[in-house]
Amino acid sequence: MDVQKKGWFSEVHDLWPGITLSLEINNVLYKRRSKYQDILVVETKAHGKMLVLDGVIQCTERDEFSYQESIAFLPLCSHPNPENVLIIGGGDGGVAREVAKHPGVKRITQVEIDEYVLEAARLHLPFMSIGLSDPKVDLQVGDGFQYMKNHTNEFDVIITDSCDPVGPATCLFEESYFRLMRTALKPGGIICSQSGTAWANLDHVSQTLSNCRSMFPVASYCIVSVPTYPTGQIGFVLGSLNTSTDFKEPVQKFSEKELDDMKIRYYSADVHRAAFVLPRFVAKELLIDNKILS
Repeated sequence: MDVQKKGWFSEVHDLWPGITLSLEINNVLYKRRSKYQDILVVETKAHGKMLVLDGVIQCTERDEFSYQESIAFLPLCSHPNPENVLIIGGGDGGVAREVAKHPGVKRITQVEIDEYVLEAARLHLPFMSIGLSDPKVDLQVGDGFQYMKNHTNEFDVIITDSCDPVGPATCLFEESYFRLMRTALKPGGIICSQSGTAWANLDHVSQTLSNCRSMFPVASYCIVSVPTYPTGQIGFVLGSLNTSTDFKEPVQKFSEKELDDMKIRYYSADVHRAAFVLPRFVAKELLIDNKILS
């Protein structure tokens, strides 16, 4: 009680008041204030290397794969032919690493606003930053908002791997951002965006899904297990311009051998389906006109 242990990192944030996760730290590997945020990379005792932005845990070596695989393969496997993919954010390289594994993907454009997140990842997170140097990836340092304004009807899938809705990432959860993604998609295109945890931020989840639904005829919310995120879960909102899309049933299913060959550890067709099975209190909160958004 009432003791902050020396040598431990504790995540404390107004987005989840009264909740904290603490991890014991062996070494501080990288610490820098960029134009946009505080960047910290540490070596933890139990979870390997960890990236922290503005005091919020972004990923740990032990469990990052569940997030990266899910935000990539949930939208990719919901699209019949996801050849051209845009990633907004994702400076650690994990999402690019996973998107590049999909055999149907031919081109990946990634736009990351903070060059020092890229630097930190390349120096200390090679297990994720390997994705940044994949031959499919065209990496650009810049503002994703501005990039999409100059690229319309171009992408099959847009994935937004953002921080939580504070600081420079706030705009990535607003209706104007979903409108911009819609214009950057080809007909039938799909988007997937990080949207927080229903256990701590249900109002935020509901508003983000509402913003998505206002721009896309099909919209849904799903949940994924990530132990070192607040409440142990993270959610994604997905939107599709194809009115026939059923996010709950993947259109592309990989065999066990294919998943093994791609070194997939979390995602599968069964996990895909299960991600859209929501607890009743979440489903009820997302009711509109007596129908669960799906």
